[in-house]
Amino acid sequence: MPRRKKRPAKFNFKPFSPQQQRLIHWWRPMIRTSENNYVIADGSIRSGKTIACIIGFLTWSQEMFSGESFILAGKTMGALKKNVVRPMLQMLEAWGWPYEYIRSGTDARLEIGTNTYYLYGANTEAAQDALQGLTAAGAYLDEAALFPKSFVDQAIARCSVDGWKFWMNCNPAGPHHFIREEYLTEEAMKQKKVYHLHFTMDDNLSISPKRKEEYKNAWPHGSVFYKRFILGKWVAADGLIYQQFADHVQEYLVDQKWLDENQIVYAVIGVDFGGTKSAHSFTLTGFTKGFKQVVVLDEYYCKKRINPKQLQDDFIDFVRRAQSRYKTYEVYCDSAEQTLISGLETACIQEHVVIDIKNAIKGPINDRIAFYNSLIAQHRWKVMKHCTHIIAAFEEAVYDEKKKNMDVRLDDGEMNVDSLDSTEYSTESIQDEIMYIAA
Repeated sequence: MPRRKKRPAKFNFKPFSPQQQRLIHWWRPMIRTSENNYVIADGSIRSGKTIACIIGFLTWSQEMFSGESFILAGKTMGALKKNVVRPMLQMLEAWGWPYEYIRSGTDARLEIGTNTYYLYGANTEAAQDALQGLTAAGAYLDEAALFPKSFVDQAIARCSVDGWKFWMNCNPAGPHHFIREEYLTEEAMKQKKVYHLHFTMDDNLSISPKRKEEYKNAWPHGSVFYKRFILGKWVAADGLIYQQFADHVQEYLVDQKWLDENQIVYAVIGVDFGGTKSAHSFTLTGFTKGFKQVVVLDEYYCKKRINPKQLQDDFIDFVRRAQSRYKTYEVYCDSAEQTLISGLETACIQEHVVIDIKNAIKGPINDRIAFYNSLIAQHRWKVMKHCTHIIAAFEEAVYDEKKKNMDVRLDDGEMNVDSLDSTEYSTESIQDEIMYIAA
């Protein structure tokens, strides 16, 4: 017998706040706001804007169109499926609407009634190419501030069916981000017919006061991430990146006594390779049970020029030292240096060192920065006192003053971004799980 597909659980609808109701119903022909072509819902995390956007987009597209195509896009295909498609399927189950979900292939899509919803990840400039040739009646862009401008422009150009509308939600970014400058100024809103709805956590009636406080304490108060993710403001990043750590360094440093009292379940190595002005850096990061604490256990830092054989020998020594004390099975290396990675793999085979060497994910640097700022705010990140290069790197990291509105970390050949990179690589593959468990 063919295996039956498992149906999603039905969505558990909660009461909607007035702001959520505005987002759900703004398009209805009898309402004045329906004269707009765009809706942009921005503001804090956990404010209920995504769920309201999904409900509004679904009901609008189904009630106003038949036999048309629509664009559904997320920062990545994985993020889209998790944040949008999953709750959307649960809603369809609750409503009893017939649908078909085609997950794979070049045309991943949802077929709901007579309409087709094509799924896209928009994490690179090349992502816009997938939209070429499509004629759409509308689009929903989730986390739109993280999209390349080229994708947003192309998606708008694809919406050419009469009655089209364009839906975007996002957490704010810098004050000169293209979404704010091209869609949210008073002049742009009037010219392009943009309906702007700003959300705070108080607009989500399903979140408890206790949970709100926990989210508010997930980033250092006064930091750019607090201002954007909690207050929902479009503000620039400037100054020290890890201000709370820099102001209270001693609170985050631990010694062997602390380790004896807090068992490390396993550890991961991150590797950043040096170039002309940069250093080779290894970071060993350990995790206590349930990811309650993330701990830098050991480091290697070498800025002088060394040959590949010396690098391999130093790496083997570092891995052996790590495995002698902790369960260490994985290494994540800077994927830009495949020749050096191959050299490390060969050296491990020759020296009978068993460890899985992988390419680092190397996602957006600001995602990694937000992750560590959150860990620091929650006092869930610790560093062994002897890891002086990593301590200094996090204490001194700053945003580039010459690129004030671009959220760029200063990398001038003098700043130690190598220790930052190797540390980030050691946690990047599981940072979502770490933050999820904290939630």
